[in-house]
Amino acid sequence: MAINWNDLQDFLAIARAGQLSRAAAQLGIDATTMGRRLRRLETRLGTTLFEQTRQGQVLTEAGERMLEEVEAMEQSARRISENTESGAGAGGLLRVSLSEGFGTWLVAARLGSFTQQHPRLMIDLVASSGFLSPSKREADLAVTLSRPRAGPVIAGKLSDYALRLYASTEYLEQHGVPQKPTDLADGHPLVGYIPDLLYAPELRYLAEIEQNLSATVRSSSINAQHSIIAAGAGIGVLPCFIGDSDKRLVPVLPERCITRTFWLVTHKDTHNLARVRAFKDWLMALVAQERGRLLPR
Repeated sequence: MAINWNDLQDFLAIARAGQLSRAAAQLGIDATTMGRRLRRLETRLGTTLFEQTRQGQVLTEAGERMLEEVEAMEQSARRISENTESGAGAGGLLRVSLSEGFGTWLVAARLGSFTQQHPRLMIDLVASSGFLSPSKREADLAVTLSRPRAGPVIAGKLSDYALRLYASTEYLEQHGVPQKPTDLADGHPLVGYIPDLLYAPELRYLAEIEQNLSATVRSSSINAQHSIIAAGAGIGVLPCFIGDSDKRLVPVLPERCITRTFWLVTHKDTHNLARVRAFKDWLMALVAQERGRLLPR
């Protein structure tokens, strides 16, 4: 009995997402429909591909073997597509995962130049608190805050970037300008991340300014933190490419500079696809152009 390629794509989505409902949401279909397709595939193959657990779907031994075969088919289909379309420029779907601040303030603001160069591409720009994983094929390309230590990925340093404390001019006029790090603990509301919702340890900033500092106005969103600081609710750490872009803000204790690194991550099997190469080249050129905002003097 013939197997429907759409059913195999559903299988891939479930295997990578780890949950049937999450996979269905990613593909934009009903979870009931996806479940029916999975049962149809298992019936045709005469085997069980997933075990149901409290966390979601876990591949069985047969499912692991199936995953290897279907991923090989997927790669073959991609190579055929790339070879066929090489003369027409990059096309298809490109999903890029970025940190919220970098994705909003640098990439989204300049993305028009890339879309004009590649009109046949559909682009998913996932700029949020957290990252999709290229190793799990959740994204074609990701810009992360740490270099992956394992997995079938290729990772390289994209750029360092600087962060500083910022406050609004209005706030400093009302509450005074801190002259040393210990002044921050003396009645100044500090804006920062929610500790138990941190998606990366690199986001722990305040301890590098002064030990035992903690935020009292907190958000999981760097864009929300920026708005809170700009509204005069307190002092907080922002990437310089955000803080220096807002004329309402001024650096506080500017000599206290924090440095972090953006890493560019792709999957070993897909890093040479035309659409991935095109975006990678564009992004590296953008970072070179914006070096002064990422690492101001």
